[in-house]
Amino acid sequence: MPKFVIEREIPDAGKLTPDQLKSISQTSCGVLDKMGTKIQWVQSYVTDDKIYCIYNAPNEEMVREHARQGGFPANKISRVGTVIDPTTAE
Repeated sequence: MPKFVIEREIPDAGKLTPDQLKSISQTSCGVLDKMGTKIQWVQSYVTDDKIYCIYNAPNEEMVREHARQGGFPANKISRVGTVIDPTTAE
């Protein structure tokens, strides 16, 4: 299944409290439950003003629909072409 990186511009994202992050996560999971198993949230990275999310989905449209239903920004969605890590150097 294709993998996507979603860039979400959220001012002061790095200042979100654990309870706020929990609430956001619960909202995301609730939308995913309604959408079925074709879309999966892998993990997210919170920075000062953005959250970068990794999703597995059959297409970009499904990622956009998840964002719409959850009320999340999806400022940029990029399909991952290749994944590399330290073992790539071996």
